[in-house]
Amino acid sequence: MKHLELTGWGERLSVLCIGAHSDDIEIGAGATILGWIERGVRLDVHWSVLSAQGARADEAHASAQAFLAKAERAVIDLAKFRDGFFPHQGSEIKDWFETLKTRTSPDVILCHWRGDAHQDHRQVSELTWNTFRDHVILEYEIPKWDGDIGQPNVYIPASRALMERKAKLLNDHFGSQRSKGWFDGEIFMGLARLRGMECRAADGFAEAFHARKLTVQ
Repeated sequence: MKHLELTGWGERLSVLCIGAHSDDIEIGAGATILGWIERGVRLDVHWSVLSAQGARADEAHASAQAFLAKAERAVIDLAKFRDGFFPHQGSEIKDWFETLKTRTSPDVILCHWRGDAHQDHRQVSELTWNTFRDHVILEYEIPKWDGDIGQPNVYIPASRALMERKAKLLNDHFGSQRSKGWFDGEIFMGLARLRGMECRAADGFAEAFHARKLTVQ
């Protein structure tokens, strides 16, 4: 299978990362972000988390700094919408998205999958597409109790070392989540191993995304 590259060594890539909650971006696309930086991409990242309050805001900020430590430029943008109630805050969140699009003009957007079982995740996905109508949008997946893992169509391979680093950073920075059954390094590694098998990744691991629309030249 022919591999397509978004960018290469020394090239600039502007990325908007959007997550409903403090650990979503890292779980869904952490190895991809680390991998771009490791491969010498000049990464310009706008990192937006919609629900980050109190200790969760501190975790979100510290984690984003760790994942983006070697990015060329990073903006960390934390909001305080109520966890679990996004569909009931639709008007306010829509206003936030309209303001967001005036602050960034990304080449690629990483956001939640529209088929995600979590209502906050679906709301973020819907408003991302509603707001950014002429962009490459890759929708990441989040493992959870609901058993909503889908059939992605875009794979970004990752090395075992990158996946292990992602899992360690998640464990190091999100102490509030360690007691939850789905927040487990073996689960993150296991899903990436499955996706790596599906795309025949050289090192056996990959993060997977859903792309509804792409233009290839």
